[in-house]
Amino acid sequence: MNTRTLQQFIPAIAMSDGGGVKLLRSLGQNQTLRVDPFLMLDEFCSANPDDYIAGFPSHPHRGFETVTYMLEGHMLHEDHLGNKGNLKSGGAQWMTAGRGIIHSEMPQQESGRMRGFQLWINLPAKEKMKPAHYQDIQPEQIPLHVLPDGGDIKVIAGCADIGGSKVYGPIQSLSTEPLFLDVRLPAQSGFSQTIAEAHNAFIYPYEGTVAIGMAEQHRILEVHTAGVLSNGEQIVVRTTDQSARFLLLAGRPLREPVVQYGPFVMNTREEIEQAMSDYKNGQLA
Repeated sequence: MNTRTLQQFIPAIAMSDGGGVKLLRSLGQNQTLRVDPFLMLDEFCSANPDDYIAGFPSHPHRGFETVTYMLEGHMLHEDHLGNKGNLKSGGAQWMTAGRGIIHSEMPQQESGRMRGFQLWINLPAKEKMKPAHYQDIQPEQIPLHVLPDGGDIKVIAGCADIGGSKVYGPIQSLSTEPLFLDVRLPAQSGFSQTIAEAHNAFIYPYEGTVAIGMAEQHRILEVHTAGVLSNGEQIVVRTTDQSARFLLLAGRPLREPVVQYGPFVMNTREEIEQAMSDYKNGQLA
């Protein structure tokens, strides 16, 4: 089986977004650092309320999907259509912005640690103007697969195929066929996962360091660095002398033009101008 190797390193950089939330951004820190269909990956982690309390006040989106995965903390999502959703520790929200949504994501805590991720996934041209849609995923809806060596895998989207065991996440049947795994490995242990050969993939360690690839050609991927993988049928990961936690993300590339202006992601400049006009005139959704 053809094993994927590390092809590119994208170290996350410190930024702030929304009302001043401090975060680390790997994919999306500039518009050349993407992994089709993935547009952006942000990690936020702080026990200092000053780093997150301002949250993400009301803002628009069009043309893509946002995935918020909470490890710790509590945020409230609200939009201009009257929808509300609570994001709590261990849960996730999969939001398809489609033709448009104006929403806010605000912390519901004044102390304690806020920790998690937001991922942006592009939509194909034929789906960019479909109605907005949400899937609020409770912690108990995310399957946990325990590995023989004591590690475990949470399957948010797609199917984990490990040692012949198939574990399906709550998100399925999307056009980009996303795989979204949260993997925890103890020290000196290994993990392998089959991936559709034509899909793009990357790994993001958020605790510890991992070695990617077969033993004779492995490369080290440091914490808070997105490692873009070559094509192949499987990914092999090993930990060193410390435990590690990482996200594994893969998806079907769209291979379409991407024109982005802030929270709008379309295929042409004219479509971006239309999105800006629609937002200004109250016709985004």
